[in-house]
Amino acid sequence: MHPNYHFDHDDGADDGFQDEDFAGRPSKTRLKKQMHDLQALGKELDEMPAHRLKAIVGMPESLLDALLDLKRTRSHEGRRRQLQYIGKIMRGIDPEPLREAVASFKLPGARETLALHTAERWRDRLIAEDDAFTQWMGEHPGTDAQALRTLIRNARKDQATAEAAAAQGAEAPTERKGRAYRDLFQQIKATLAAAAAAAAQDDEADDQEDDDE
Repeated sequence: MHPNYHFDHDDGADDGFQDEDFAGRPSKTRLKKQMHDLQALGKELDEMPAHRLKAIVGMPESLLDALLDLKRTRSHEGRRRQLQYIGKIMRGIDPEPLREAVASFKLPGARETLALHTAERWRDRLIAEDDAFTQWMGEHPGTDAQALRTLIRNARKDQATAEAAAAQGAEAPTERKGRAYRDLFQQIKATLAAAAAAAAQDDEADDQEDDDE
């Protein structure tokens, strides 16, 4: 019995096997191809840095641990066996979120685009939700709290002014959102970039320690 993963179980694949095999069991050829594809996916995941693997939403802990173990495995035979184990784990989950994560990592500029979208979401939340400030400070305690509060307050004023003008049918000003709105975004983007760089350095340091052992 598979653990209760966050990823969806790939029940549809089993139904397809049953259609092909009158005995109600997957054909050996189909099983072999599935395992080959999943092991190939495992190799692609191994190419991603550890902090990116940990950021995949819903990644089963057993799969994450197995992938991190693969990164620490140096012998050819050891890696072959670990990839087989990873393939077996992935047979019990929907692999599509993993394939999407790999595709996002490989696409030129995908990381930059993702970082921009993340910064935009944080900006919008900080302007709209008071609780977002507390969450941000919890995740990024090095932030200048007073300066951030000032940017948020001014961005809210700019947004309120723009919305009031739009409600009265006035033409939108050239700088509709105002300088504080843009400055808040730049502050968030810079903080997130610094945090990502620090996480990447930690991963490299961990890998170096593993190599030295």
